[in-house]
Amino acid sequence: MKKTLLTTALVAIAGGGVAFWMLSAPTSLEAGALGALEAPDAARGEQVFWAGGCASCHARPGADGDARLELAGGVELKSDFGTFVAPNISPHPEDGIGGWSDMDFANAMLHGVSPEGEHYYPAFPYPSYARMTGQDVSDLFAFLKTLPEVEGNAGAHKLSFPFTMRRGIGLWKLAFMHDAPVLALGSDASEAEKRGQYLVEGAGHCGECHTPRNFAGGQLYDQWLAGAVSAEGEGIVPNVTSGDGGIDSWSAGDIAYYLESGFTPEFDSVGGAMVSVQKNMARLSREDREAIAAYLKAVPARPNGYPSSR
Repeated sequence: MKKTLLTTALVAIAGGGVAFWMLSAPTSLEAGALGALEAPDAARGEQVFWAGGCASCHARPGADGDARLELAGGVELKSDFGTFVAPNISPHPEDGIGGWSDMDFANAMLHGVSPEGEHYYPAFPYPSYARMTGQDVSDLFAFLKTLPEVEGNAGAHKLSFPFTMRRGIGLWKLAFMHDAPVLALGSDASEAEKRGQYLVEGAGHCGECHTPRNFAGGQLYDQWLAGAVSAEGEGIVPNVTSGDGGIDSWSAGDIAYYLESGFTPEFDSVGGAMVSVQKNMARLSREDREAIAAYLKAVPARPNGYPSSR
């Protein structure tokens, strides 16, 4: 009897291990997936670069002006799981991503998978980038190739066991990652609202900071953009819905002007991590800033999400 129970237990454990290994496996784009795209356009890619906020994390901490295009990495993102360090993504062939193929880059952006076939940690906001088009990803990579090569490794993440085990991220992806829109816009949604949704939910990855998370680090979509604890480890990221504590008093014009100038309707100026984000937004076209504003005004009002995100 005891031998039978032991055998059954061992079979169950082995079966569970096989199931875990299969479910947590990294998934990549199919061969030829990029074949139908237009030739990459670096000029279009520059706009994707600013929309995606790449310089905010991948430029050296405190970089300004042209130095924001030197993507040496080094920004630290603190979390309950440890501190994540943004890597060098300059075109340097060894220290950056200069040796990557188009498929390598697309898999990183859309699936969160490295050229070596390992999961990236979702501190890299690929759960949002997964909503981007393949063309935008291709154009972005073309622009990144035009930037300066920067020597040096930004350093390793500062994590403790079990968060050093990347394989389990595959299960996290199954639970919390999808490429569907967060909000279901009505059939009467304007083209500006649709474009704004693409920018906010995808390349702009606004929800990565402005939406509270559960114990596992998954975004609480029922509190979309309601505000959260800052990734810097101190303070909060504000509610940007029209709910209490949010931006109900701001017009779409106010939001677009803030993204362009950094000034609020109350004549206050942008602060904290949003300084870098606003510099990115100022480089977008006026139409894209207005689209972001239109979408934010269409987002359902939520009460401040900060208390529930601790």
